[in-house]
Amino acid sequence: MPRTPSAAAAQIGARITASRTARSMTVDQLAVASRIDSSNIRSYESGRAMMNVHSLVRIAEALNVDPGELLDGVVSDMFERERV
Repeated sequence: MPRTPSAAAAQIGARITASRTARSMTVDQLAVASRIDSSNIRSYESGRAMMNVHSLVRIAEALNVDPGELLDGVVSDMFERERV
């Protein structure tokens, strides 16, 4: 089972997947439209990686959604706390 960096990454990834599939887009089409490598898109959608703000905005623009829509419901408690 792949390790997710946080519940936030998993939720944002699920929202990206839902938005992409609602538009009948493939991962490769989203990659081209957002100018982000398809392997990164797959990592984001699966929740294995957390994108930076710039990538989030590029993905949102490619999906023609507001970036806030992809972040809806994400709260700070969803991010793993650093262990010291």
